[in-house]
Amino acid sequence: MARKGYTLPVFAVAAAKAALLRLQNSADVILSVRLDLLGDDAEILVEQVASLELTSALAIALSDPGDNLDLTRNTPVWAWVKLLPREDQALVLEAGEGLGKTAGGEAAIYSYARRLFEANLLPLIPEDKTAIVRIILPEGRQLAERTSNAAFGILEGLALLGTSGISQPMSAADHLEEFRAILQDKVQRFRNLVFCIGSNGYSVAQRLGIPEEVIVSTGNWLGAMLVEAGLYQAESVLLLGYQGKLIKLAGGIFNTSSHLADAKLEIIAAAVAVIGDISAVQAILQLKTADEAYKKLVELNLADAVFAALAEKISQKAENYVKKYADYSLKVGVILFDRQGKIISQDTKAKELLDFSS
Repeated sequence: MARKGYTLPVFAVAAAKAALLRLQNSADVILSVRLDLLGDDAEILVEQVASLELTSALAIALSDPGDNLDLTRNTPVWAWVKLLPREDQALVLEAGEGLGKTAGGEAAIYSYARRLFEANLLPLIPEDKTAIVRIILPEGRQLAERTSNAAFGILEGLALLGTSGISQPMSAADHLEEFRAILQDKVQRFRNLVFCIGSNGYSVAQRLGIPEEVIVSTGNWLGAMLVEAGLYQAESVLLLGYQGKLIKLAGGIFNTSSHLADAKLEIIAAAVAVIGDISAVQAILQLKTADEAYKKLVELNLADAVFAALAEKISQKAENYVKKYADYSLKVGVILFDRQGKIISQDTKAKELLDFSS
């Protein structure tokens, strides 16, 4: 039976809690800590804890994602904690070596991870103290080179990202059922949703200020998830994704896994052909990736027109797909971004659907 594990933020919080406990009682032997995972509880092993001086301590935990394929397996996660006289905040989170930073220089510690730190550390911080918590991932910078973090604005290391503390091994069918269950819950409370493919889309959504509660992860099952949204009578869905994934919908491919179908260059070439530049069509079909195709069209001053047409086509195809399989008129907007997370195009509905103030 597959063994569950925990996501990277859990081990960062566990190390921080162990260091904070050591500052409260240096005589305690700390082998593990109990964490509130905001819905679940967990006992997390702690490798080492040491007092550095009267007001600071360091603790180390090892990442254990269970039987999931995860490059952070056995990665040491350090937490340096220092207590100072109370300042404006009781808890200050900092990025040490190997923990990524956003383009604005902030620690790449996202919503769930921050709530996890607050739930587990704030009750332990004396009223007259501020706890400075610096998370250090000694292998983080090296591991980040094997991810696309930098392309999406996470620099110099890994991010503490995710929506759950438990890393549960799942089959493809299990993943789809989990995504559907989350969608069914959210659509009861929010009629306008945002679909993201993977953590990259999630990162861009956060940068755009989209509320986390309306974001739904889809994996590659965009067709199934769109139909599900239609069956539960959502008012709208905003599709937010890397152009090399989402443009498949313009060709009628609604499972975006490259193992099932991959016609990205042909779809882009067809959009170029509509504009009438045959030499550009030939150039696109000689390339290897959608990213190369986009850069080539930028050189030819065709990118704006081609990807605007593709965004509109995706919207039209998605709405028709939901109408066909759910017999429901769902409004679908589209935002396409490049490998750097920069928005390159959107359809006419996207701006309207980005307004979550109402």
